[in-house]
Amino acid sequence: QVQLVESGGYSVQAGGSLRLSCAASGYTISNYCMGWFREAPGKEREGVATIGATTYADSVKGRFTLSQDNAKNTLYLEMSNLKPEDTGTYYCAAEPRASECYSGSWFYNHWGQGTQVTVSS
Repeated sequence: QVQLVESGGYSVQAGGSLRLSCAASGYTISNYCMGWFREAPGKEREGVATIGATTYADSVKGRFTLSQDNAKNTLYLEMSNLKPEDTGTYYCAAEPRASECYSGSWFYNHWGQGTQVTVSS
């Protein structure tokens, strides 16, 4: 059974940094496409960063970095120079890697419960 548990969300001031973690169980992350998505109040869920063919949303390029530790079966999202518009619930997602990995939320069937990031100005 695929399980994803996010952690690391916090309330920070603008300009601060956070590292989100997504601990995976029930599968090996190297065999899956994985990504981070976020959802702000009143807005649709949007892709932040996806691994496979690593892609970043334009709004986070240069500030967020995706990485993974296969030994720990964990996906990370390093976020720096945080802005108030980065506020939202951040979700980790996974899908078995068949051929290509996609950056849209439609592609992913396994989701974590989310972790809240709040950035104040």
